[in-house]
Amino acid sequence: MKNSFIYGILALFLVGCVPKKSMVYMQGNLAQNNSAVSTYEPVIQNDDMLYINVNSQDAEASAPFNLDASSGSSSASMTFSTQKQTYLVDNQGGIDFPVLGKLHVSGKSVQDLKNILHEKLKSYIKDAVINIRIVNFKVSVLGEVTKPGVVKSESQRITLLEALADSGDLTVYGRRDNVLVIREVEGVKTFNRVDITKSDFINSPFYYLDQNDVVYIEPKQSKLDSAAFGNNVGTIISIVSFGLSIILLATK
Repeated sequence: MKNSFIYGILALFLVGCVPKKSMVYMQGNLAQNNSAVSTYEPVIQNDDMLYINVNSQDAEASAPFNLDASSGSSSASMTFSTQKQTYLVDNQGGIDFPVLGKLHVSGKSVQDLKNILHEKLKSYIKDAVINIRIVNFKVSVLGEVTKPGVVKSESQRITLLEALADSGDLTVYGRRDNVLVIREVEGVKTFNRVDITKSDFINSPFYYLDQNDVVYIEPKQSKLDSAAFGNNVGTIISIVSFGLSIILLATK
């Protein structure tokens, strides 16, 4: 009973040492934030795997523009995991497209590429229906989260909060006010800091993550300090517990 009381005091002490403002997400008046990121579209990058299918009422006309000629006849039977219909964006940002040849796609959105293909195909197909998807959309989440690792998305739109949720959320030791997002655009890496404790975070260009983004959650100083103690943490807790026991006995 006495030990339970002591551990209860220790738990209350530790919890009381964590400021609320460092733990709560999106503090502030959310109603005043009008986010402009609702129209977000991912940008195609080198090494992306693109599923591209061209279809039309005239199956014979659209067949030459598909890697797997048989897939041009029935879009209902298509799955986004069909390897025969995927294009790897090379390190120059291009793909080899049937009939049309080399196309530069890196740096363009999916809708941009659709528009380009519609323009190039209109002299071949009058009613072309083009489906494009990035099939290897993923981000990496590292640091002070419950389940660090790679997070995959089938929707091509994943928010930073969704990626953290898929990783089991931040631990109590993770810094919510200094989340690092590493992003590469056209071969150039940028290092960006995001404060998810502020409500205006939803207006950030990093509210939505790009494919291949790396999210790193930095540990709080308390975690670094505890790591410095190493195997002595148990001994320190025992000493604190013993001290509290002496205080309790002395005050009886």
